[in-house]
Amino acid sequence: MYEERAALLDGAVLWTVTARPAARPPRPVLPDGCMDLIWADGHLLVAGPDTRAHVPGESAARYAGLRFAPGDAPAVLGVPARELRDRRIALDDLWGAAEARRLAERITAAPDPARALDALVRRRAADTEPPDPLMRAVAARLAAGRTVADTAEAVGLGARQLHRRSLDAFGYGPKTLARILRLRRALALVLAGVPQAEAAVRAGCADQAHLARETRALAGMTVGDYTASVSANSETPDPSGSRTTA
Repeated sequence: MYEERAALLDGAVLWTVTARPAARPPRPVLPDGCMDLIWADGHLLVAGPDTRAHVPGESAARYAGLRFAPGDAPAVLGVPARELRDRRIALDDLWGAAEARRLAERITAAPDPARALDALVRRRAADTEPPDPLMRAVAARLAAGRTVADTAEAVGLGARQLHRRSLDAFGYGPKTLARILRLRRALALVLAGVPQAEAAVRAGCADQAHLARETRALAGMTVGDYTASVSANSETPDPSGSRTTA
């Protein structure tokens, strides 16, 4: 029901979803600093960056989406990520109703809506300023477990500059992004069979209790509840998932 593949747009991922059986609970989508452009049964919407896990309330039979690399979407969409934090909005609100409707019709008519989204975004990206290259470096360093202070020094930004540019690129400051990426590392290890205590330390948490607190704070559930939800939706290969409707 959920599939991912590489996009031609640098760093992006294409995903598709078909309606799940009613008896199967939706899988929570962990925050990740990313934004998505989504086609849902003929309509286009944008999923902003989340600060907590999002539980899809699916209302369409088919979805296709393009998940931008962290920090890349604002340049293409024309809006700072902080303005879309924890929001799902119609593309009409960003590009106008007539343009959004025209694009939605084109994607709906395509044999592969996900690839059509990819082509649309690449055309738009060619006519806009490129994403902030420093923010790619920031996301990569934080994803690798580097501290915020080390990251700021490495990219040559002061603390205030880094915070301001992170809000525009990711929707939240670097400390929040670091917490989110650390949680994703830890839960990916747990899903791979690493014991929770070991996964916590390897991911950068102080201990297992720290991981438990962060999972409740950012995912809204226990580690055990999260892994159980993944088992119930085992076709999804990693802790990403789709950002469908609010």
